Amino acid sequence: MAALRFYRGQLGRLLRQVGRDRRWRVELAVTPDRIRWPTGSPMRGQGGGDLGQRMGRALRRHRRAVLVGCDIPGLGRADVAAAFRALGRADAVFGPAEDGGYWLVGLGPRRPPTPFAGVRWSSEHALADTLANCAGRRVALLRRLRDVDTAADLTAVTKQDGWGGKSIRSPSPTLPSCGSAATARRMPDPGK
Repeated sequence: MAALRFYRGQLGRLLRQVGRDRRWRVELAVTPDRIRWPTGSPMRGQGGGDLGQRMGRALRRHRRAVLVGCDIPGLGRADVAAAFRALGRADAVFGPAEDGGYWLVGLGPRRPPTPFAGVRWSSEHALADTLANCAGRRVALLRRLRDVDTAADLTAVTKQDGWGGKSIRSPSPTLPSCGSAATARRMPDPGK
């Protein structure tokens, strides 16, 4: 139950912070595909496949897009804005996670053709594998943040950030998937 409370709270916080910014539009990529959450944001199913295939589909629909998970307590509006600024000069942008993965990926019009091919997901190699797929492209890196993938991560975050401070009892050290990610698409500048 603590994990579910955490993810629901994180999604709500993320939508309050990022979803109300007029510089971009937020679209939720959800799993399972038929889930409906009362968020006020448009939702699309992620579809089948591994994490890379699902992220690729979410990003492919937009010329310039930033995708984030809802399991990053430190994520805020300034991070999304920084990612879009980086895409002004880079073809791809990543927010490195402490565990070797990444909490944000953004792709611009000159994106690598197969950024997520052969990536060893849920490992310390995920970012390195993805960066290797971006060879020959301009890549920007944002600040390093902690994401919440396991019960141990959740325990550390609850102690550090005050997410209730209750002990976590989980039969498995791996938590269920967050189930959604926000794809923010920059709004055109009305002055141009």
